[in-house]
Amino acid sequence: MRIIAGLGNPGSKYENNRHNVGFMAADAIARRHSFSPWSKKFQALIASGTIGTEKVLLIKPQTFMNLSGQAVGEAMRFHKADISDLIVLYDELDLDPGKVRIKTGGGHGGHNGIKSIDAHCGKDYRRVRIGIGHPGIKEMVTHHVLGDFAKSDNDWLDPLLDAFADHAELLAKGDDAGFMNKTALAVQGTKATPKPAPKAQSHIRQARPAPQVKLPETGPMAAMLKKLLGRE
Repeated sequence: MRIIAGLGNPGSKYENNRHNVGFMAADAIARRHSFSPWSKKFQALIASGTIGTEKVLLIKPQTFMNLSGQAVGEAMRFHKADISDLIVLYDELDLDPGKVRIKTGGGHGGHNGIKSIDAHCGKDYRRVRIGIGHPGIKEMVTHHVLGDFAKSDNDWLDPLLDAFADHAELLAKGDDAGFMNKTALAVQGTKATPKPAPKAQSHIRQARPAPQVKLPETGPMAAMLKKLLGRE
């Protein structure tokens, strides 16, 4: 059995936070693949179903982020799951918004949910990092992470969550490269490059140069015109 844990904080206050994108991805998978209704167990909300040929338990810890490992560890021990069967979905500050990277093992990068899971379960599980971008200023990190997604973020977030649901079978069977490729294609081009503004058109009629008039060079008319134009 695969255990896919989406990380976040419980309660309506946090449901649209960037820190809760792991919950959002788990919800998208559950809806698309007709999982069982969410129920309470292991200090978490859980839903079970099948993705492709894989039996999957989705879990959303309700312990708050920094204690996520308690719920995930309890579920793994109950199901006698191996660490290689665990997949964790979570937000990543150091990736641009909408980018997805998957790795097995590694450090927690300052993420308290991952730090807790490392402590309770070990480190050799698959980590699906979902980019939420960095605010650029260290002092703004907490506000950014615990802030809600902006309306403009839906341009890439909605296609990304749809891709998680559409291609969850690749994730469940371990095709990490294929899954990352599909999510990248889903988000690609959603941030349209603004078209350059058209050049301003003047409403003032521009003066046209006077047509060149060829003067007669000989005869009485030529003499008169030269006199009028002061050319004599």
